[in-house]
Amino acid sequence: MSDNVRSRLWVWGHPAGSHNDAYHLPGASRMTPVEGAYYLGVPNALMVVYNSQPEPPFHRLAVAFRPLQQVVWSILGDGSSIRKNQQTDLEDVLELADSFPNVRGAVMDDFFHPPDASGTISRVGIADLQQIHTRLHARHRPLDLWVVLYQHELDLPLAPYLAACDVVTFWTWKPEQVARLEENLARVEALAPDQRKVLGIYLWDYGGGQPMPIACLEHPCRLGLEWLHSGRIDGIIFLASCICDLELEAVEWARQWIARVGEEQL
Repeated sequence: MSDNVRSRLWVWGHPAGSHNDAYHLPGASRMTPVEGAYYLGVPNALMVVYNSQPEPPFHRLAVAFRPLQQVVWSILGDGSSIRKNQQTDLEDVLELADSFPNVRGAVMDDFFHPPDASGTISRVGIADLQQIHTRLHARHRPLDLWVVLYQHELDLPLAPYLAACDVVTFWTWKPEQVARLEENLARVEALAPDQRKVLGIYLWDYGGGQPMPIACLEHPCRLGLEWLHSGRIDGIIFLASCICDLELEAVEWARQWIARVGEEQL
């Protein structure tokens, strides 16, 4: 596999139509995660459960992902996702990886939260998190444990949790905070010095329910490209597949940027 910029690019995938009834999008999307990867021109995808969908088993859905180079599947979906009889989808993803060699890891979305009454800051406790990491690695083909971290969570006591993960995906929820990206990545590096970092980039301003300003794509893409070349980050994720067919200016800008820089060698 060629180690170029494109090989390090990912699409964040949700089931088709996941965001249609929220965030003031200008239309209804029908695009699947695999279609989103193809449309953007990236070879890798994260498949993340949204609002508890899809439900396991995942085998039939995963068939469509076979042409992709790398797939990371959620064991903990977005904050609205709850399983009735299990805390995570770990067992289902372990089973999935046995049949699909391109499944390389498991991701936990919306993992941290403000301290509750008991002081808890995560959806999974540290002991269970460490056990999940052990289960993922105790295989003939170890899987990486990925976690989502937002800029507004950086003041939480994160280090013990991040130490139990292999990959930290870092996201800036508010567009106005993108200007502080370099400063904030340095904070992530201090909190998780041994973990690989992947930069998350939104293609829609979900918090504001409005289009993402192109300037808020240009800045992280420019820095992300520099950091890929220097080895400071391991990849870049574009979110999300389920808006890529809405003819948004940000999606088209990202698509053209990927076409322009994708073949640069690392």
